[in-house]
Amino acid sequence: MSINEILHSATSGLAAAQAGLRSVSNNIANVNVTGYAREKTNLTTRVVAGRVSGVAVGEPSRVADQFLEATVYRRSGDYGRAEVKAEYLDRLQELLGEPGGESGLPARLDAIASSAVAMTGAMGAEQTAAEFTGNVQDALSSMQQLTDDVENLRGDVESEVGYTVDRINGLLQRVYDLNTTVSQLTGLGRSTSGPADQRMNAIEELSQLVSINVRDQPDGRVTIEAANGATLLDKKLRQLSYPSSGAGIAQPHYPAIELRFADGQGNLGAATGEKLDSAVVGGKLGGLIDLRDRALPEFNEQVGVLFGGMAEALNSVSNANTTVPAPASLNGRQTGLGGSDRAGFTGAATFAVTAANGTLIARADIDFSTLPANATVDTVVAQINAGLGGAATASFVDGKLNLTAANSSNGVVVAQDETRPSDRGGVGFAQFFGLNDVVRSDTSSLVPSGFAATDPHGFAAGQTTQFVLRDTSGRELASYALATSGGGTFGDLVNDLNASPMGQFGNFALDDRGRLRFDATASVAGSTITIPVDSTDRRGTGRTLSALMGLTGASSGLSDAAVRSDVAASAVKLPLARFQASAALGEKALGAGDTRGANGFVERLDIPVDFGKDGSATLERFSSLLLGKAGLQASKAEDSLADATARRADATSRRDSFSGVNIDEELAQMVVLQNSYAASARVMSTASEMYDTLIAMVG
Repeated sequence: MSINEILHSATSGLAAAQAGLRSVSNNIANVNVTGYAREKTNLTTRVVAGRVSGVAVGEPSRVADQFLEATVYRRSGDYGRAEVKAEYLDRLQELLGEPGGESGLPARLDAIASSAVAMTGAMGAEQTAAEFTGNVQDALSSMQQLTDDVENLRGDVESEVGYTVDRINGLLQRVYDLNTTVSQLTGLGRSTSGPADQRMNAIEELSQLVSINVRDQPDGRVTIEAANGATLLDKKLRQLSYPSSGAGIAQPHYPAIELRFADGQGNLGAATGEKLDSAVVGGKLGGLIDLRDRALPEFNEQVGVLFGGMAEALNSVSNANTTVPAPASLNGRQTGLGGSDRAGFTGAATFAVTAANGTLIARADIDFSTLPANATVDTVVAQINAGLGGAATASFVDGKLNLTAANSSNGVVVAQDETRPSDRGGVGFAQFFGLNDVVRSDTSSLVPSGFAATDPHGFAAGQTTQFVLRDTSGRELASYALATSGGGTFGDLVNDLNASPMGQFGNFALDDRGRLRFDATASVAGSTITIPVDSTDRRGTGRTLSALMGLTGASSGLSDAAVRSDVAASAVKLPLARFQASAALGEKALGAGDTRGANGFVERLDIPVDFGKDGSATLERFSSLLLGKAGLQASKAEDSLADATARRADATSRRDSFSGVNIDEELAQMVVLQNSYAASARVMSTASEMYDTLIAMVG
């Protein structure tokens, strides 16, 4: 080896040691910088003319493991989802109150049962009746307040969806810009440590907002995909487009978050055809979508189902009883029926007129089983009028049945046959028409429709009902706008639904009470139907298809439900007396002070209620399960958050232990580099002395 080669080797050694010391110095200076990946100096053997000629110093590079970083991204997505769900489900728990609290929904239902028991006593009937109706109204108000609070909570979730979308767009823009910088530096052969670290920090924050898959590209860029496979970033910038961004308004149905191409300044262009439309996208955004589209609506749905069961149970008793004296008129609620509709009743009922002292003046006992199979509502009305002989008049106008005594001092009574009670859709005649309800709603009939598949649907042509089917993650599986055609039947509507895109996920059918049911296939078990828009109107009565069919708890009528106004104003109008079915004309059929009907409330509240798709249970049991499920979900969310926090911390620790800065290691490396520098300097010094010796010898 020549002296020149020795000098070149020594010089390159000095340069290598200096470059290494710069990297060590930079690492130590950034030891407390979050997301900083330590750098190392790249050295290679320099070969000239086939002979080793020292060392070549390359650009410093990041010390990072893409698999460890990918693990952090995955764990961050799990953490983001768990954190937001724990937060909002905890807020839902706060709305429900403490278990066993006096203001909770179970306590309200217990109060109804307790006051019903109190009414069975002979003393203080009016006071106990007032307490009973007050407790019923309190329970209704509690349900309404609860659903309103949950809707407000959904509004908060929706606001946060908008903010999250905006932040995701900002992070995608930043990663896109850093991608360009890293790619340019890579092409020039220069170090990418600084911008690559900044990009990693941005991606980590992005991964907490939405679950992502990150792939490194040969030119130094990264591509990013959402967990549902949608491309969020490649060589083209994409942005999320959400028209409801930041609106913060609870609504039945929300638009999907679309992906659109964007220019370098983030201005939106054409749609990519991909969407983020369910909780599958993961991260905070996925958790928010799940809360907004599934968890919170599901809770309100169940509250609506509970109300429907409670109203049916209480009204079944009140309609089987009467007051003393009986009211001069019984005014039914909107049923959605027309006079030409099939009556559809079985069994028998008694229609009576009584004097103020309870004496029976007239009665009509109608056995519906003896009527023709195609007997209409108008046919039944005519039978009632014929039987009462002018002592009272029944009329059916615009979907409402009214029964009025000819003499205002007399009263009218509708009683069930004790052995063969009247029945349509599982409820008696008086309850079906709402003649003596204790709970009323202007938006719901509060009873199953009792329609059969062969009954005319009664909707005008072109009216529509929008059906949306979602899976357990809140993802929209299918939607269908059911359009009615004039002259069709309910069976035609069911067939139309089964032939629609929704039919591949389950089967629609009318049950034996005239309710529309959807049985999902095993592959989408747990999926739910929502009806965001319904413009139908049966026979001009104002009753929509969704309200009549009882497919969702949202159409139960809870929003405007209340104790019937005259009963709320005067407790003596609460029906508690029993009609004496064996009484003959001129005999007492009603007795003053009769509160035997109060036993009916006590007994009915202990009997399971048919909740349709949600099975059968007592009101107390159903409410306990409803609130217990909410508590269990909140508890599971807290546990999931604790687990996700621990897993993310572990993944971050593993990544940082590999790529982070360790002061002791850096100081040890500094000693090695200092010794290397000294050794190279000694070689140079020795080579210099050799030159001096040679010159002296020549001279």
